[in-house]
Amino acid sequence: MVHLPFIVRTFRPFDVGTKGEKIALDFLKKRGLKILAKNYRFKKKEIDIIAKDKDTICFIEVKTRTTEDFGFPEEAVDRRKIKNLLEVAISYLKRFNLMNSDVRFDIISIFWNKNKPKIDYIKDAFIAEE
Repeated sequence: MVHLPFIVRTFRPFDVGTKGEKIALDFLKKRGLKILAKNYRFKKKEIDIIAKDKDTICFIEVKTRTTEDFGFPEEAVDRRKIKNLLEVAISYLKRFNLMNSDVRFDIISIFWNKNKPKIDYIKDAFIAEE
């Protein structure tokens, strides 16, 4: 019988998504947006950040990548993801009686390049259709 040594994982892998969301929050605050919610959930769906830019409610999806192997970060916001974001946004607007508010859907794309993030803020990334 071969005995294999017991290996203990002593480090936690770099959580790219969580780090990206923190960078996005700092980025938005520096630009004067007021953060209303982080990781807002409805059913099993989620919006990363909900913020207020003057009188506009912004629903913001944060996508972070360390490699281009799977495309650019913003390319991960596909038709299915947009549908989910719309569902969660409507839930938030109804819950807080904000259905008559101006809204915007943004994407923050973060690409790590040599330990330094490159941030692209895409305002009005898509428009909700009725």
